[in-house]
Amino acid sequence: MTWHGPTFRISDGETVDGVWRLVWRRHEPGGEHHPDHLFVYADGRITVGAHEATDLAGLRERLAAGKIAPSRPDGRQQPAAGAPKWESRCPEPLTREGFLLEVADEITRLAGRPGAGDRLWDAVRDHHREPTEHRRALLRDAYLDVPAHLRVYALGDMDLQDRPLRMLLTDLGQPVDGDGPVATEEGHRWALAYFDDVFEGAARHEERQAVRYADEPTGAPRPPVVLHEVAHPGGWPAEPGPFVLRNDYDAPFDHAGVTYPSVVHAYWALSAADPADHDLIRAAATAREAQEAGGRAARRADWPAVRLAVMAALLRAKFDRHPRLAEVLLATGDAGIHYTGLSDAPFWREQGRRGGRNWMGRLLELVRSELRAAAPH
Repeated sequence: MTWHGPTFRISDGETVDGVWRLVWRRHEPGGEHHPDHLFVYADGRITVGAHEATDLAGLRERLAAGKIAPSRPDGRQQPAAGAPKWESRCPEPLTREGFLLEVADEITRLAGRPGAGDRLWDAVRDHHREPTEHRRALLRDAYLDVPAHLRVYALGDMDLQDRPLRMLLTDLGQPVDGDGPVATEEGHRWALAYFDDVFEGAARHEERQAVRYADEPTGAPRPPVVLHEVAHPGGWPAEPGPFVLRNDYDAPFDHAGVTYPSVVHAYWALSAADPADHDLIRAAATAREAQEAGGRAARRADWPAVRLAVMAALLRAKFDRHPRLAEVLLATGDAGIHYTGLSDAPFWREQGRRGGRNWMGRLLELVRSELRAAAPH
């Protein structure tokens, strides 16, 4: 079985990352096992099903008691026995102890620390740079730290699996895995050449990516600019601030020969199928009233296909007409813009993990880029 994710839970207001997978659970002594979900989180909490919370020690007890099984209890997922390990393409059997190690490794990875697979590759790289017996011993330790049932996947090689590692880590004159070929100098050279090819291929890939992605931004991204929905019952402040970037801000502009009081007025008026509704929405006293009227009016049949282009055109018209507002937008630099609130549909706003496509934020970033491109150099 594989892990799925990401998932998360909220604990004391903090988001705790997690993953999940299927296990087989028995509710009554002597009863049958049935599939259920096992959730694992970065803080070490483990949840079986919807509500049963435990930790690694509790999971160990449940495994030992047969209340939980990591694979089908009838054994249908176990590889056939008898084939020499060197020739087998199957992983070693999944045991309770191996499963516990796998769960612990997932917790480590979720917490942002290197997992067993990461530590193995670090040891591979160290040995490749300095192929000494000491480095080979450290590599053997890192390999054995990987849960046994996962070792065949350690290199991500569908054909050779982990055989180059097993050959390299077997002392000269000894049979690999006890039933495989005897490790020789030639066998070790083959394994070393394998990793030469791996790292040379990785270097070529990085070089190609550097060329293809030459325009990728570098460095840590700036924190996003969050445009909160705000209310000013006494009127908008005289000094422009981030609030002027929102669509309900009173900033009259012309579009297609018609003057609109705000972007909200223009967007909903242009969405209306009936010209009478267009005029009614445009004449609304406030942006909120314009949105209410627009939401009730029948929409143009092509509106879903054209609304992004219309909104982009309205934003351009707004900032072309009001240079001071354009300066506020340009002052956000290259930071992402998150347009939040409750008045706009999730299609337009940012909702964090709850969803939201933030198209308003994206279009503001587009217009900001256009303004900067048009500015004198």
